[in-house]
Amino acid sequence: MHLNCHSYYSFKYGTLPIEELISEAKGKKLDALALTDINSTAGVFPFLREASRNGIHPVIGIDFRNGTQQAYIGLAKNQEGFFELNKHLSHHRIKQVPFADRAPEFTNSFIIYPLPDQYFSLRENEYIGVSPERLNQFHRSPWLRHKDRLVLLQPATFTSKRDFSAHRLLRSIDLNALLSKLPLSEQGNASDRLYGYAEMVARCENHSYLIYNAQKLLEQCQFSFYFQAVKNKRDILGSDWQDYDYLREETFKGATLRYGKTTPEIETRIEKELELIQQKGFVSYFLINYDIIRYAQQKGYYHVGRGSGANSIVAYSLFITDVDPIELDLYFERFINLYRENPPDFDIDFSWKDRDDIIDYVFKKYNTPEQEHVCLLATHTTFQYNSVFRELGKVFGLPKTEIESLIYHADKPGYQPDQFGRLIIKYSQVLKNFPSHLSIHAGGILIAHKPIHYYTATELPPKGFPISHFDMHVAEDIGLHKFDILSQRGLGHIKTAVEIIEQNQGVKVDIHQVSEFKKDPKIKMHLREGKTIGAFYVESPAMRMLLAKMKADEYLELVAASSIIRPGVARSGMMREYILRHVNPARRKLAHPVLYDIMPETYGIMVYQEDVIKVAHYFAKLSLSEADILRRGMSGKSRSKDEFQRVKSQFFINCQQLGRDPNVTKELWHQIESFAGYSFAKGHSASFAVESYQSLFLKVHFPLEFMVAVVNNFGGFYHTEFYIHELRMNGAQIEAPHINESDYLTNIKGRVVYLGFIHLKNLETATSERLLRERSQHGPFAGLEDFIARVEISLEQLLILIRIGCFRFTQKTKQECLWEAHFIFNQQRKVVPAGGLFQKQGLRKAQVPQLEANDPRQEIIDQIDILEFPLDSPFLLVKDQSVPSISAKKLKKFLGKEVQVIGYLVTIKYTRTVKGDIMNFGTFVDRSGDWVDTVHFPPVVKKHPFKGRGIYLIRGKVTEEFSFYTIEVSRCERMAYWNAED
Repeated sequence: MHLNCHSYYSFKYGTLPIEELISEAKGKKLDALALTDINSTAGVFPFLREASRNGIHPVIGIDFRNGTQQAYIGLAKNQEGFFELNKHLSHHRIKQVPFADRAPEFTNSFIIYPLPDQYFSLRENEYIGVSPERLNQFHRSPWLRHKDRLVLLQPATFTSKRDFSAHRLLRSIDLNALLSKLPLSEQGNASDRLYGYAEMVARCENHSYLIYNAQKLLEQCQFSFYFQAVKNKRDILGSDWQDYDYLREETFKGATLRYGKTTPEIETRIEKELELIQQKGFVSYFLINYDIIRYAQQKGYYHVGRGSGANSIVAYSLFITDVDPIELDLYFERFINLYRENPPDFDIDFSWKDRDDIIDYVFKKYNTPEQEHVCLLATHTTFQYNSVFRELGKVFGLPKTEIESLIYHADKPGYQPDQFGRLIIKYSQVLKNFPSHLSIHAGGILIAHKPIHYYTATELPPKGFPISHFDMHVAEDIGLHKFDILSQRGLGHIKTAVEIIEQNQGVKVDIHQVSEFKKDPKIKMHLREGKTIGAFYVESPAMRMLLAKMKADEYLELVAASSIIRPGVARSGMMREYILRHVNPARRKLAHPVLYDIMPETYGIMVYQEDVIKVAHYFAKLSLSEADILRRGMSGKSRSKDEFQRVKSQFFINCQQLGRDPNVTKELWHQIESFAGYSFAKGHSASFAVESYQSLFLKVHFPLEFMVAVVNNFGGFYHTEFYIHELRMNGAQIEAPHINESDYLTNIKGRVVYLGFIHLKNLETATSERLLRERSQHGPFAGLEDFIARVEISLEQLLILIRIGCFRFTQKTKQECLWEAHFIFNQQRKVVPAGGLFQKQGLRKAQVPQLEANDPRQEIIDQIDILEFPLDSPFLLVKDQSVPSISAKKLKKFLGKEVQVIGYLVTIKYTRTVKGDIMNFGTFVDRSGDWVDTVHFPPVVKKHPFKGRGIYLIRGKVTEEFSFYTIEVSRCERMAYWNAED
């Protein structure tokens, strides 16, 4: 009877979650329902699941609209019909073509047009929809003579007045309009809701044939869908057996390359994995990942394969990952086992510069000229606390200051908002977590065996590749397993560093000799001392502190550190306990004997995701299937809360029956809960550790080239300024941008590093391009006049170059160059054309007057203004240079004593105590360039909060833990700077 229902996947229009729509239908005793979201198929599969679960016959379709103007509704008779509708919607959405008045000719879909005034002939699959509101004028309609083609068209978008009000707010948000100015044509009717059968009969008095015809239409739509089957591309080589034989052959070939000679242990492991891979239907999944890696290798792209896929020797042999699962004792069942319903997971990282080409290759390889099989995976951006407050504030016409004030005060006890504030708070709760629009998943790609439009319509975002309508959870639920093609800057650091090393030193570096890097004494020393700035994943203050406390210099220690640093382990208090057991073997005796037996490598402490499975299976005797439910729940991927609660109860029941100590059981569960969404799989940590070793090798042996690479990839934990600081500390001569020596990016010549023009924040890219093109074609610039004559540039852009010292090779001071530039431009029009200006116009030579020398501190101010960081010592800016301070290197001598240190702020970490109070961890550099770490407890944070970037006077007590020294701050104040006007 209801042919036109909308969920909240009718973005910024619908108001009903799928569960609520089905619950309402069940309450009305409806036995069939059609979900027809507006230009959206995002809710289709959740709707199929929920409707079937509640005994309601699900029908799926699309409400095709131009804006809010309904063109027609399409209902899928079957899967082929859904394919037709998806293709049609995708074409119009991607090409941005409006829907015509008539639908194309469909074979497996019904089309329903809203009641038109004029009669036209209908195709066999086409009907006219009549809404109850139009029945009063219906007696004059020419369509009355064709009752067999008329159906009831009762839109269902709301369940209450509150929903209708929320709908109006959503429409205003969508149109960026005030609620008071929202046109009626842009919103639905308050009567657009679900009705029971008796209610509908009463609304359609004397026209019951409309209900009968609608019911008949619903009965003819039979969309059966088998969720469990794998929908990914298969038969890569033509058949299942060919695929399997090829996978087996390539795996053993790769194993020989990896190990030199295969042993019975290796061969047994490979055979076992291949059998499971075939049994679960994942052969093609491995082959497609292998194909992607081979393409990347041909193009010279670096990659890191991580995630639980690193537990597979097949993946290692195919070079998808670089982690040897035998060396690390990684068990394959964490990746794929008979009890795991969720798909395998390879996260493959590429450099941010290479990733788009990889994605383009996948689209070209697996699409066909006739059909699309590939799309990017979408995510649903949802309304969250701050965003929904801001959107609603704009809808009600509040100024920005009032909106921000409301956001700040709304959740404070005793706050009394005004009328608009109350409405905003009320409807922020209604709209919270509503999907707002489609966005792009970080790296997920879907490659389907059947054309992708059998499962979803597609959109074309600015990224340039089509995306699905559903998200990763739905993709997983229907058996479409995503391929994760991700990007990270760390690989860019490595690739660029190798290139720069060859350019600057003529040395070719093989970055894949990781087994040798693990033994390198210099790398070991840098790890033990936490000297890891710039190195992938091990450069943050917390990681440097952890490595120094652990005195970590072995591969397995680095693998553990990668997971221990995660909030889950730290929050449970087990990070400190791990360090204690690591540095003091006697303390390992405190471990529960069963747990120590299960996890000897981590001293009986849960560190990795696998440890949850191990503890659940061996300690609590849960089945592997139940243990994996716990693991998924712990990582935030649980599909069923009820299922998770059942397994949680079973965990405690089993432990009680096994006679486990209740306190130990309770503590273990606390650790499992603390992991929520934060811990790593061991293979994932191992993959990170491999990349860390590659970064560290470059940092240790080629520090200058490596740090230049870090600077040029604009990625890392720290601001660019501190990578330049690290260059200086390693003996580089840092030069500001130079008109004849600098490139767009930073370059290095011997030990001299010239910053690139990209760092000049207000210099236009076009100016840099013209400058570099002219220099490349006609040689270096002789001076300022020569530069102005040859390069088209505005005075404003030229002044940026002069103020940063780009013309210092002329031996003229900055003031002289500035005076000269103004003199020349005052005689010309504002923009000077290129091409021999002085020769043609015979300008008189500028006579520069005697100018006052520039204060060195003004140079630093200019650097901060133009580069956003100083090149000379920022400590020169401190107004009172007489304030005493000890250096970071002397902290050891003052253990337990109060000290005073002047430090330049590097970074702040904000965290909360168990009570919810804010505390900080600070990182500074002292006058000598050495690092200082500080701890700011809540009372100090309240009394002496950080006030932005700058130089701080820090007072506090020197503390030590595991030979790592920090200052427990009692006072922290930003110091006053010199002012040229003083």
